[in-house]
Order: sequence, then structure tokens, then C-alpha cells
Amino acid sequence: MPQANKTYRTYFLGDACLCWELGGAINRLTSLQVLYVFRQLRKDPALARLGAHDVVPSYTALAVHAHPLCDWEAVRRLVNACLAAMPADEARLKERSALHVLPVAYTGEDLPRVAGRAGITVEEVIRRHTAPEYLVAMIGFRPHFPYLLGLDRSLVMPRLDSPRAAVPAGAVAIGGEQTGIYPETSPGGWNILGMTSPELLYSIEPGDSVVFRRAEA
Repeated sequence: MPQANKTYRTYFLGDACLCWELGGAINRLTSLQVLYVFRQLRKDPALARLGAHDVVPSYTALAVHAHPLCDWEAVRRLVNACLAAMPADEARLKERSALHVLPVAYTGEDLPRVAGRAGITVEEVIRRHTAPEYLVAMIGFRPHFPYLLGLDRSLVMPRLDSPRAAVPAGAVAIGGEQTGIYPETSPGGWNILGMTSPELLYSIEPGDSVVFRRAEA
């Protein structure tokens, strides 16, 4: 069975969090590797017995939160063993996960500007934004805010020069090469394309998939 030949480094954040960094740039393969280890660790009761109480994935790293006086070397050995057993091929890294279909009313105030910058029509922006099946790489910024990989490269957009003081809950937006959804009203500098129901975000977890479907405004 081929194994992933992946280098990584570990480092502490304070005295209660140990991190494994698998890469330095956002890409699908690294996210799938992080998510694979995340899923395996969540299924392993040995980690909790060692004093760990949370495992958190990011785009390129995995954080294990535990009691400061836990056996960190045992935690390290457990996670390292999981990394060593990681499959090499992308198809086996991505396990079957939940698919969330989110209806979006594409009425966002930044939609015309995104279309103009991309050199396409508003209708084409909507078509390209609803075409992919996105990977939920991580949850962050706010509780239930999903960071989604899979955005069409033509829709990559810089963040706003001046962030808004209040982006409404349920706003579907683009920031750089990412798309995501604001779960609550909060400041934000992403380009707003439309609106969905923020309650639909509560069941989304890292490793899941998201598809956007156009809804009536």
C-alpha cells in the first residue's frame, strides 16, 4: 500500500496546544491530508485518554488542544503514527462525507463589481460560483464560518480596501481564492455575492462538501 511521503514540523502554541504543519500554501492536497488526520484522530479514543480535548484543522496545519500537564510525547507519537499511515493518493484521502446544498439569492452588492473585474456577466459569475462542489477545509473566523476550497480561478478577487463594519448573517462572499458564508453579523472585507440562511451552516463540519444552488431573491 503506497504511503504519503509528507514532511511536517511541530510547534507549541502556549503550553496547551501542539500543532503539526504539513505545508506552507493553501492547496487541495494539503487540506485533504490535514482533514484525513483530523478524522482519524477524532475517531481514536486514545487521544482523549491522553488528555486531549479538541482537534482543530486549518488549511495547512492541525492543532491538538490538551491539558498542559498531559503526556505530550505520547500525543506526538499518536499523531505521528496517523501521519505515517496516511495514504498517498487523493481519492483515498477524501472519505465519504456530508454534502450540504445551500440555496443562495444572488443579490449581493458586490456582484456587479466582481463581474466587471472578471470581465464576464453577472449571470456568468453566478454560473461559475454554483458549478463546483466545494471542500470545507476548516471552520474559523467566527463559529460555523466555513472556508471553502474549489472556487473558479476566474472569480479570485482581492478583499475590500476598507472592510465593512457589519456584514449581514448569511452573506455568501469571496475573499481572495476562497469563498465562504458569514454565520452572524460581523465585520468583514470579502466581496458579497448573495444571501443564504445562516442556520444551514450549523451542521457543516471540516471535510464536508458544499454546493450552492441559485434561489429566488
